[in-house]
Amino acid sequence: MERLDSRVRIVWLASALVGGLIGGALVGAAGRFFFDSGLWVVPVAFVVLAVLGAGYELARYRIWRFAIEDDAVTLERGVLTRVTSVVPFVRVQHVDTQRGPIERLAGLSSVVVYTAGSRGADITIPGLAPERADAIRERLRRLAIESEPGEPEDAV
Repeated sequence: MERLDSRVRIVWLASALVGGLIGGALVGAAGRFFFDSGLWVVPVAFVVLAVLGAGYELARYRIWRFAIEDDAVTLERGVLTRVTSVVPFVRVQHVDTQRGPIERLAGLSSVVVYTAGSRGADITIPGLAPERADAIRERLRRLAIESEPGEPEDAV
């Protein structure tokens, strides 16, 4: 199984760092007031939550994997609850690449695989370099076309 692009780690670490800096600024700017009045719990809780959030995002990054197999796309994700999704190519309706504002800033892209199923059956492969996302999209498109069942020869 393949992992996400290493730039995803940088984006997640940067967001954790920003949260820690904001928490540190709160403690530094209002530290004496908070500690004298007993409200020190608020900035400390904020810093603890920022550290826990950064740890969660790093675990999420390490676990997220995908594989393009002979007949299906497999996606594995989840920190507390592990989810493995397998989408057979015969169920693939179309494949898109997406680049939201944060992804554009980080130079990343996502591939979305839409399926012939319920709304929650679609899968997204985030954190890819744009060139890699385009290559994966084209490969999935080609494999989905190849897996379409042909018309029977005796069809009318």
